[in-house]
Amino acid sequence: MANATSALKTIRLSTNPSPTALRSLEIGNIVYLDGVVYTGREGVYTKVIEKGATIPLKLPSLSATNFHCSPAAAVNTDGSYNLRAVTATASFRFSKWLEKWFELSGAKLIIGKGGMSGKDYRNIFVPNGAIYLTTVGYGTGALLGRGVKNVLDAVWLDDLGIAQAMWVLEVQNFGPFIVDSDLDGNSLFERENKRISQGLDRVYEGTKSPILKRYGETDDRNDEVI
Repeated sequence: MANATSALKTIRLSTNPSPTALRSLEIGNIVYLDGVVYTGREGVYTKVIEKGATIPLKLPSLSATNFHCSPAAAVNTDGSYNLRAVTATASFRFSKWLEKWFELSGAKLIIGKGGMSGKDYRNIFVPNGAIYLTTVGYGTGALLGRGVKNVLDAVWLDDLGIAQAMWVLEVQNFGPFIVDSDLDGNSLFERENKRISQGLDRVYEGTKSPILKRYGETDDRNDEVI
């Protein structure tokens, strides 16, 4: 696990990382990527895993990095692409496809927003020698867009549309991202959430219970009233 010293360690990493490079990553490290990244989310997963389409890229030799992303992009009249920002989307929604995606793509890095569950890391990522990188917060799409040097392709654009297509991006100094999981299945979010939860009772001590509750503030779904 990361300690106070390693938490802010910054690393330049290939999008085809070696097992040694992956092993060196600790949760909390800051990562910038060089190489080729492809976007893939529910549209791509459904097309490939559920409908049986063949991935038209040489994976993982071209790239071992799958970005859960919706780019701000357009197609120019000459067929070239205008891409200015790449906005990460929440990865927990794609858990059911990832085990098969690792098998088909050989991915070693998954990038997204908000992390995934510790159970997913231990049961899906660890057996595949993969690591999850999370964006550093909301509103970073334009910042990340600076690291995109070229759009190599936009696969299934006509079929899936801009948000869901598989964009193939040449990147340099692409980031920053935070290492949320390591090869042992440890999770930065899970660790920090446990620390925060330890003090919540003390924070709310003496206050009245809220009249209305919502998911995230209670584990009982019967408390959802609106």
